[in-house]
Amino acid sequence: MTEELPQRHATLDDVAAQAGVSRTVASRVINGAPHVSQAKREAVERAIRKLGFVPNPKARALATRQAGAAALVIAQDDPGVLADPFFAQVMVGVSGALEEADLHMMLCLAATARGRERVEQLVRSRAVDGVMLMALNEDDPLARLAKETPLPVVFGGRPMDFEPRWYVDIDNVGGARTATEHLLVHGRSRVVTICGPLNTGVGDSRCRGYREAMVLAGLTPRPPEQGDFSEAGGEAAMYRLLEAHPDLDGVFAANDNMAAGALRALHKAGRSVPGEVGVVGFDDLAVAQSAEPALTTVHQPIRDLGREMVRMLVGVIAGQAPSPLILPTHVVRRAST
Repeated sequence: MTEELPQRHATLDDVAAQAGVSRTVASRVINGAPHVSQAKREAVERAIRKLGFVPNPKARALATRQAGAAALVIAQDDPGVLADPFFAQVMVGVSGALEEADLHMMLCLAATARGRERVEQLVRSRAVDGVMLMALNEDDPLARLAKETPLPVVFGGRPMDFEPRWYVDIDNVGGARTATEHLLVHGRSRVVTICGPLNTGVGDSRCRGYREAMVLAGLTPRPPEQGDFSEAGGEAAMYRLLEAHPDLDGVFAANDNMAAGALRALHKAGRSVPGEVGVVGFDDLAVAQSAEPALTTVHQPIRDLGREMVRMLVGVIAGQAPSPLILPTHVVRRAST
Protein backbone atom coordinates (compact mmCIF):
# COMPACT_ATOMS: atom_id res chain seq x y z
CA MET A 1 0.00 0.00 0.00
CA THR A 2 1.31 3.42 -0.94
CA GLU A 3 1.94 5.67 2.03
CA GLU A 4 0.16 9.03 1.76
CA LEU A 5 2.39 12.08 1.87
CA PRO A 6 1.56 14.61 4.58
CA GLN A 7 -0.50 17.54 3.26
CA ARG A 8 1.46 20.79 2.93
CA HIS A 9 0.12 23.59 5.09
CA ALA A 10 -0.88 26.77 3.30
CA THR A 11 1.55 29.65 3.74
CA LEU A 12 1.14 33.40 3.84
CA ASP A 13 2.44 33.55 0.25
CA ASP A 14 -0.27 31.07 -0.79
CA VAL A 15 -2.95 33.27 0.77
CA ALA A 16 -1.59 36.39 -0.90
CA ALA A 17 -1.45 34.69 -4.32
CA GLN A 18 -4.97 33.29 -3.95
CA ALA A 19 -6.35 36.69 -2.93
CA GLY A 20 -4.41 38.60 -5.57
CA VAL A 21 -2.80 40.95 -3.05
CA SER A 22 0.71 41.59 -1.76
CA ARG A 23 2.23 39.58 1.07
CA THR A 24 2.16 42.71 3.25
CA VAL A 25 -1.60 43.20 2.73
CA ALA A 26 -2.33 39.55 3.44
CA SER A 27 -0.28 39.74 6.64
CA ARG A 28 -2.11 42.82 7.84
CA VAL A 29 -5.54 41.25 7.27
CA ILE A 30 -4.53 38.03 9.03
CA ASN A 31 -3.26 39.97 12.02
CA GLY A 32 -6.13 42.43 12.27
CA ALA A 33 -4.02 45.46 11.38
CA PRO A 34 -5.78 48.63 10.19
CA HIS A 35 -5.55 50.51 6.90
CA VAL A 36 -6.67 47.76 4.51
CA SER A 37 -9.47 48.34 2.00
CA GLN A 38 -12.67 46.38 2.50
CA ALA A 39 -12.35 44.67 -0.90
CA LYS A 40 -8.85 43.41 -0.20
CA ARG A 41 -9.76 42.35 3.32
CA GLU A 42 -12.67 40.26 1.99
CA ALA A 43 -10.45 38.72 -0.72
CA VAL A 44 -7.88 37.64 1.87
CA GLU A 45 -10.56 36.24 4.18
CA ARG A 46 -11.99 34.16 1.32
CA ALA A 47 -8.50 32.85 0.53
CA ILE A 48 -7.94 31.91 4.18
CA ARG A 49 -11.17 29.91 4.25
CA LYS A 50 -10.49 28.21 0.94
CA LEU A 51 -6.90 27.23 1.80
CA GLY A 52 -7.52 26.44 5.46
CA PHE A 53 -4.68 28.74 6.45
CA VAL A 54 -3.60 28.71 10.12
CA PRO A 55 -1.42 31.69 11.19
CA ASN A 56 1.91 31.14 12.91
CA PRO A 57 1.64 32.57 16.47
CA LYS A 58 5.15 34.07 16.36
CA ALA A 59 4.51 35.70 13.01
CA ARG A 60 1.24 37.07 14.34
CA ALA A 61 2.97 38.65 17.33
CA LEU A 62 5.48 40.33 15.04
CA ALA A 63 2.94 41.54 12.49
CA THR A 64 0.59 43.10 15.02
CA ARG A 65 3.36 45.55 15.89
CA GLN A 66 3.20 47.03 12.39
CA ALA A 67 2.09 50.65 12.18
CA GLY A 68 0.63 50.53 8.67
CA ALA A 69 2.51 53.65 7.55
CA ALA A 70 5.80 54.76 6.00
CA ALA A 71 7.53 58.13 6.28
CA LEU A 72 8.86 60.13 3.34
CA VAL A 73 11.45 62.47 4.86
CA ILE A 74 12.77 65.34 2.72
CA ALA A 75 15.76 67.26 4.08
CA GLN A 76 14.18 70.64 3.33
CA ASP A 77 12.48 73.17 5.59
CA ASP A 78 10.71 75.28 2.95
CA PRO A 79 7.05 74.26 2.50
CA GLY A 80 7.46 75.50 -1.07
CA VAL A 81 9.23 72.23 -1.79
CA LEU A 82 5.77 70.66 -1.96
CA ALA A 83 5.08 72.73 -5.09
CA ASP A 84 8.43 71.84 -6.69
CA PRO A 85 7.60 69.77 -9.81
CA PHE A 86 10.36 67.27 -9.05
CA PHE A 87 9.27 66.49 -5.50
CA ALA A 88 5.62 66.64 -6.54
CA GLN A 89 6.21 63.82 -9.03
CA VAL A 90 8.22 61.82 -6.48
CA MET A 91 5.31 62.12 -4.05
CA VAL A 92 2.85 60.96 -6.72
CA GLY A 93 4.98 57.86 -7.28
CA VAL A 94 5.39 57.21 -3.56
CA SER A 95 1.71 57.74 -2.81
CA GLY A 96 0.53 55.39 -5.56
CA ALA A 97 2.93 52.60 -4.57
CA LEU A 98 2.04 52.94 -0.88
CA GLU A 99 -1.64 52.72 -1.76
CA GLU A 100 -0.97 49.46 -3.60
CA ALA A 101 0.74 48.16 -0.46
CA ASP A 102 -2.06 49.53 1.77
CA LEU A 103 0.36 51.74 3.68
CA HIS A 104 -0.26 55.35 4.66
CA MET A 105 2.28 58.06 3.81
CA MET A 106 3.63 60.42 6.45
CA LEU A 107 5.48 63.39 4.91
CA CYS A 108 8.16 65.15 6.97
CA LEU A 109 10.25 68.21 6.07
CA ALA A 110 13.36 67.92 8.18
CA ALA A 111 16.17 70.36 7.44
CA THR A 112 15.97 72.17 10.80
CA ALA A 113 16.86 70.83 14.23
CA ARG A 114 13.18 70.87 15.17
CA GLY A 115 12.23 68.99 12.02
CA ARG A 116 14.87 66.33 12.63
CA GLU A 117 13.70 65.97 16.23
CA ARG A 118 10.16 65.28 15.04
CA VAL A 119 11.44 62.59 12.69
CA GLU A 120 13.47 61.00 15.50
CA GLN A 121 10.37 60.95 17.72
CA LEU A 122 8.40 59.34 14.91
CA VAL A 123 11.02 56.63 14.53
CA ARG A 124 11.48 56.03 18.27
CA SER A 125 7.74 55.64 18.80
CA ARG A 126 7.53 53.12 15.93
CA ALA A 127 4.72 55.19 14.42
CA VAL A 128 5.95 54.05 10.99
CA ASP A 129 7.21 50.75 9.62
CA GLY A 130 10.01 52.31 7.59
CA VAL A 131 11.53 55.54 6.30
CA MET A 132 12.44 56.95 2.89
CA LEU A 133 15.06 59.75 2.99
CA MET A 134 15.64 62.31 0.24
CA ALA A 135 17.69 65.45 -0.50
CA LEU A 136 20.41 64.93 2.10
CA ASN A 137 23.37 67.30 2.21
CA GLU A 138 26.93 66.27 2.96
CA ASP A 139 27.34 65.34 6.66
CA ASP A 140 23.56 65.56 7.11
CA PRO A 141 22.46 64.67 10.69
CA LEU A 142 19.64 62.58 9.23
CA ALA A 143 22.27 60.13 7.99
CA ARG A 144 23.09 59.31 11.63
CA LEU A 145 19.42 58.56 12.26
CA ALA A 146 19.43 56.18 9.31
CA LYS A 147 22.47 54.35 10.66
CA GLU A 148 21.14 54.03 14.21
CA THR A 149 17.46 53.19 13.79
CA PRO A 150 16.40 49.53 13.70
CA LEU A 151 13.69 50.47 11.19
CA PRO A 152 14.32 49.92 7.47
CA VAL A 153 15.57 53.08 5.72
CA VAL A 154 15.66 53.50 1.94
CA PHE A 155 17.49 56.48 0.44
CA GLY A 156 16.23 58.39 -2.56
CA GLY A 157 19.63 59.20 -4.05
CA ARG A 158 22.98 58.16 -2.61
CA PRO A 159 24.46 60.31 0.17
CA MET A 160 27.86 61.83 -0.56
CA ASP A 161 29.72 60.55 2.47
CA PHE A 162 28.68 56.89 2.81
CA GLU A 163 27.14 54.02 0.88
CA PRO A 164 23.78 53.01 2.40
CA ARG A 165 22.53 49.45 2.24
CA TRP A 166 19.33 50.34 0.40
CA TYR A 167 18.89 53.16 -2.08
CA VAL A 168 17.24 54.06 -5.38
CA ASP A 169 19.09 56.62 -7.47
CA ILE A 170 19.11 58.17 -10.92
CA ASP A 171 22.13 57.74 -13.20
CA ASN A 172 23.13 61.34 -12.56
CA VAL A 173 26.73 61.02 -13.72
CA GLY A 174 25.78 59.19 -16.90
CA GLY A 175 22.92 61.54 -17.65
CA ALA A 176 25.09 64.65 -17.25
CA ARG A 177 27.85 63.09 -19.34
CA THR A 178 25.34 62.31 -22.12
CA ALA A 179 23.93 65.86 -21.96
CA THR A 180 27.39 67.37 -22.36
CA GLU A 181 28.27 64.93 -25.14
CA HIS A 182 25.07 65.95 -26.93
CA LEU A 183 26.32 69.55 -27.03
CA LEU A 184 29.78 68.47 -28.16
CA VAL A 185 28.45 66.22 -30.93
CA HIS A 186 26.40 69.14 -32.26
CA GLY A 187 29.45 71.31 -32.75
CA ARG A 188 29.79 73.04 -29.38
CA SER A 189 33.35 73.06 -28.04
CA ARG A 190 33.30 75.78 -25.37
CA VAL A 191 30.75 74.20 -23.05
CA VAL A 192 30.19 75.42 -19.49
CA THR A 193 28.00 74.11 -16.69
CA ILE A 194 25.64 75.46 -14.07
CA CYS A 195 25.80 72.85 -11.33
CA GLY A 196 23.66 72.36 -8.25
CA PRO A 197 25.05 72.73 -4.72
CA LEU A 198 28.24 70.66 -4.60
CA ASN A 199 27.51 69.50 -1.03
CA THR A 200 24.67 67.36 -2.41
CA GLY A 201 24.98 64.04 -4.20
CA VAL A 202 22.96 65.29 -7.18
CA GLY A 203 24.98 68.49 -7.56
CA ASP A 204 28.31 66.71 -7.28
CA SER A 205 27.37 63.81 -9.57
CA ARG A 206 26.04 65.94 -12.41
CA CYS A 207 29.08 68.19 -12.26
CA ARG A 208 31.27 65.10 -12.43
CA GLY A 209 29.42 63.89 -15.53
CA TYR A 210 30.10 67.21 -17.26
CA ARG A 211 33.82 67.00 -16.42
CA GLU A 212 34.06 63.41 -17.65
CA ALA A 213 32.51 64.27 -21.01
CA MET A 214 34.85 67.21 -21.53
CA VAL A 215 37.96 65.24 -20.61
CA LEU A 216 36.95 62.27 -22.79
CA ALA A 217 36.55 64.72 -25.70
CA GLY A 218 40.06 66.08 -25.11
CA LEU A 219 38.75 69.42 -23.82
CA THR A 220 39.46 71.26 -20.59
CA PRO A 221 36.40 71.51 -18.29
CA ARG A 222 35.68 75.08 -17.27
CA PRO A 223 35.05 75.89 -13.59
CA PRO A 224 31.36 75.39 -12.79
CA GLU A 225 29.03 78.05 -11.50
CA GLN A 226 26.81 76.87 -8.68
CA GLY A 227 23.07 77.49 -8.61
CA ASP A 228 20.40 76.48 -6.13
CA PHE A 229 18.20 74.54 -8.60
CA SER A 230 15.88 77.57 -9.01
CA GLU A 231 15.27 79.67 -12.14
CA ALA A 232 16.63 82.76 -10.39
CA GLY A 233 19.75 80.84 -9.37
CA GLY A 234 20.27 79.64 -12.93
CA GLU A 235 19.85 83.12 -14.35
CA ALA A 236 22.38 84.61 -11.91
CA ALA A 237 24.88 81.80 -12.60
CA MET A 238 24.50 82.34 -16.36
CA TYR A 239 25.39 86.02 -16.04
CA ARG A 240 28.55 85.05 -14.13
CA LEU A 241 29.48 82.52 -16.80
CA LEU A 242 28.99 85.04 -19.58
CA GLU A 243 31.32 87.43 -17.79
CA ALA A 244 33.96 84.78 -17.13
CA HIS A 245 33.69 83.01 -20.52
CA PRO A 246 32.28 85.40 -23.14
CA ASP A 247 33.20 82.90 -25.88
CA LEU A 248 31.00 80.07 -24.48
CA ASP A 249 28.84 78.26 -27.03
CA GLY A 250 27.16 75.56 -24.92
CA VAL A 251 25.57 75.32 -21.47
CA PHE A 252 24.67 72.23 -19.46
CA ALA A 253 22.47 73.15 -16.49
CA ALA A 254 21.98 70.55 -13.76
CA ASN A 255 18.20 70.91 -13.76
CA ASP A 256 15.46 72.35 -15.96
CA ASN A 257 14.66 75.25 -13.64
CA MET A 258 18.24 76.55 -13.82
CA ALA A 259 18.32 75.93 -17.57
CA ALA A 260 15.17 78.06 -17.97
CA GLY A 261 16.88 80.82 -15.97
CA ALA A 262 19.95 80.48 -18.19
CA LEU A 263 17.80 80.88 -21.30
CA ARG A 264 16.37 84.10 -19.88
CA ALA A 265 19.86 85.48 -19.14
CA LEU A 266 21.12 84.57 -22.60
CA HIS A 267 18.13 86.29 -24.20
CA LYS A 268 18.70 89.45 -22.17
CA ALA A 269 22.40 89.37 -23.11
CA GLY A 270 21.51 89.23 -26.80
CA ARG A 271 22.77 85.65 -27.34
CA SER A 272 20.60 83.58 -29.67
CA VAL A 273 19.66 80.01 -28.70
CA PRO A 274 20.47 77.69 -30.39
CA GLY A 275 22.21 79.87 -33.01
CA GLU A 276 25.08 81.06 -30.81
CA VAL A 277 24.61 78.95 -27.68
CA GLY A 278 23.13 75.49 -27.17
CA VAL A 279 21.47 74.74 -23.83
CA VAL A 280 20.63 71.39 -22.19
CA GLY A 281 18.83 70.87 -18.87
CA PHE A 282 18.11 67.85 -16.68
CA ASP A 283 14.77 66.42 -15.40
CA ASP A 284 12.33 66.76 -18.35
CA LEU A 285 9.78 68.72 -16.34
CA ALA A 286 6.94 70.82 -17.77
CA VAL A 287 9.14 73.92 -17.70
CA ALA A 288 11.36 72.32 -20.37
CA GLN A 289 8.48 72.22 -22.84
CA SER A 290 7.18 75.71 -22.02
CA ALA A 291 10.62 77.39 -22.19
CA GLU A 292 11.45 79.62 -25.14
CA PRO A 293 12.92 77.94 -27.08
CA ALA A 294 11.75 74.52 -25.87
CA LEU A 295 14.52 72.95 -23.85
CA THR A 296 16.59 69.92 -24.75
CA THR A 297 16.92 67.98 -21.51
CA VAL A 298 17.81 64.72 -19.82
CA HIS A 299 14.72 62.71 -18.99
CA GLN A 300 14.77 60.97 -15.64
CA PRO A 301 11.95 58.65 -14.46
CA ILE A 302 10.93 60.72 -11.43
CA ARG A 303 7.69 58.91 -10.56
CA ASP A 304 9.49 55.59 -10.93
CA LEU A 305 12.01 56.84 -8.37
CA GLY A 306 9.19 57.24 -5.84
CA ARG A 307 7.58 53.93 -6.75
CA GLU A 308 10.83 51.97 -6.57
CA MET A 309 11.69 53.47 -3.18
CA VAL A 310 8.40 52.14 -1.83
CA ARG A 311 8.83 48.72 -3.43
CA MET A 312 12.29 48.44 -1.94
CA LEU A 313 11.07 49.53 1.49
CA VAL A 314 8.12 47.10 1.44
CA GLY A 315 10.53 44.32 0.48
CA VAL A 316 12.83 45.11 3.39
CA ILE A 317 9.88 45.24 5.79
CA ALA A 318 8.85 41.80 4.53
CA GLY A 319 12.30 40.41 5.34
CA GLN A 320 13.80 40.53 1.87
CA ALA A 321 17.27 41.85 0.96
CA PRO A 322 16.85 43.96 -2.21
CA SER A 323 19.85 45.33 -4.05
CA PRO A 324 20.40 49.06 -4.67
CA LEU A 325 18.83 50.32 -7.89
CA ILE A 326 20.06 52.89 -10.44
CA LEU A 327 17.39 54.17 -12.86
CA PRO A 328 18.41 55.07 -16.45
CA THR A 329 18.18 58.44 -18.23
CA HIS A 330 18.07 59.61 -21.84
CA VAL A 331 18.29 62.88 -23.77
CA VAL A 332 15.09 64.44 -25.15
CA ARG A 333 16.07 66.80 -27.98
CA ARG A 334 14.11 70.01 -28.47
CA ALA A 335 14.76 73.44 -29.99
CA SER A 336 17.46 74.70 -27.58
CA THR A 337 20.14 72.61 -29.30
